[in-house]
Amino acid sequence: MPLKPPASSPVPPTLLLACAGIVLGLSMGTRHVQGLFMLPLLAEHGWGRTSFSFALGLQVLVWGAVQPLAGYLADRRGTGQVIAAGCLLYAAGLVIEAWAPSTTMLALGAGLVVGVALTGTTFAVVYGALSRLVPAASRGTAQGVAGAIGGLIQFMLVPLCQVGIDGLGWSRTLQAMAAVIALSAATAWCLDDRRARTEAGAVGAMDAGASPRSVVGTALGHSGFWLLNLGFLSCGFQLAFLGAHLPAYLQDAGMDASAGVNAIALIAAANAVGTYVCGRLGDLYRRKYLLAGLYAVRTVAMLLFMALPLSNASLYGFALVMGATWLGTVPLTSGVIAQIFGVRYIGTLFGLVFLGHQLGGFLGAWLGGLVYDATRSYAWMWFISVGLGVASVLLHLPIRDQSVEHTGRPVLA
Repeated sequence: MPLKPPASSPVPPTLLLACAGIVLGLSMGTRHVQGLFMLPLLAEHGWGRTSFSFALGLQVLVWGAVQPLAGYLADRRGTGQVIAAGCLLYAAGLVIEAWAPSTTMLALGAGLVVGVALTGTTFAVVYGALSRLVPAASRGTAQGVAGAIGGLIQFMLVPLCQVGIDGLGWSRTLQAMAAVIALSAATAWCLDDRRARTEAGAVGAMDAGASPRSVVGTALGHSGFWLLNLGFLSCGFQLAFLGAHLPAYLQDAGMDASAGVNAIALIAAANAVGTYVCGRLGDLYRRKYLLAGLYAVRTVAMLLFMALPLSNASLYGFALVMGATWLGTVPLTSGVIAQIFGVRYIGTLFGLVFLGHQLGGFLGAWLGGLVYDATRSYAWMWFISVGLGVASVLLHLPIRDQSVEHTGRPVLA
C-alpha cells in the first residue's frame, strides 16, 4: 500500500520510515544485546548476576514509569525534540555503564539514565509520529516497515557487538555504541510532526478539540485499555527475561558462547520480518485476534523449548519463532489504541499501556537473576513465562475495539 505523508511534511516517505527505523533499531538493538555484556562485565568486577539483572530491571521500570510523560511531551511539543534529547541521554547512560566502578553506578547508567532515554527513542514516540504522518489505512504497514528496518539494525548489532567485545573489550564497545547513538540524534528532524498534529486532514483520526484530560479519562474508563495493559505485561516479562538471561542460560547448559550470540542474532533477524508482517496484517484483520494468536504461538514455542532436549536445532527453531513474534505486538497494540481512542494523544495513551509491559519487563529481568542466584536454575522463570502467555491470550479476546467518543463527537480511527 503506498504511503503518503501529509502535505505539511517535506520528508519523503522512504526517508521518513528509514529515520524511524534507525532510531528504533539503535535504541532497541543496544538494549537487545545487553545480555552479551553481562558475563564479561560481571567477571571483570566480580559482581553477582542479581546486580546486572537489577540494573536492567530498573531500566525497564523507569522506562515504563516515564513513558507517559515522554509521550505527552511528544504529543504536545513535537516528536523531533523528544527523540533528539533521548538519543543524547542514551549515549550518556551507556558511558556511565561502561565506566561504572560500583553496582550503584551500574544501576544509575544502565538502569535510570538509559531507562529515561528509551522513553524518547522507542515505540510510543516513534510510532506516535508515524500514526500522525501517514494515512490511517497505511498506519500498520508504515509501523511494520519502520519496525523491520529497526529489526535489521538489531540483527547487525549482535555480531558487531560480539566482535567488539572480543577485540576491544566490553567497556570500549559500549562507548562506541554510545557515540553512534549520539550521532543518530540528527535523524530526529525527519520525524517532526508538529504541524501534522494540528491538521485534521493530516492526523485523520482525532477530533482536534479533544483535551488530554478527556482522552485519558475516556481511556481509563474503558475496559479494553486495562486488558491491553495487563496483556502487554506478558510481552515485557518474556522479552526482558530472554534478552537478559538467554545467553547465560545456554552457557550454563553447556553450550558454546557462540550459541547465545547466534540465537540473539536469529531473534533480531526474524523480528525484522515478523514486525513488518504483523503491522501489515493489522491493516487487514482485527488486531485483538492477531494479538491473541501471537501470544498463543509464543507460548507454544516456549513449551516445546522446555520439553525438547536442548540442541542447536531446538535453540535456533525457538529463536526463529520467538523472533517472529518478538515485537510484532507493538504495532498491533498501538493500532488497537489508535482504533479505539484516535491518534491525537497516541503517545500519551501508548505510554500508559506501556506501563504494563515495563512492569513485566522489570520482573522478567530482575527475577531472572534473583531466581537463578537462589536456585542455580532458570526453571521457574520458564514456567512463569508460559503462564503469563496463556493469560495474555485470554485477556485480548474480550477487548471492545470499536472507536469511542471524547467530546460528544465520534473519534474516527
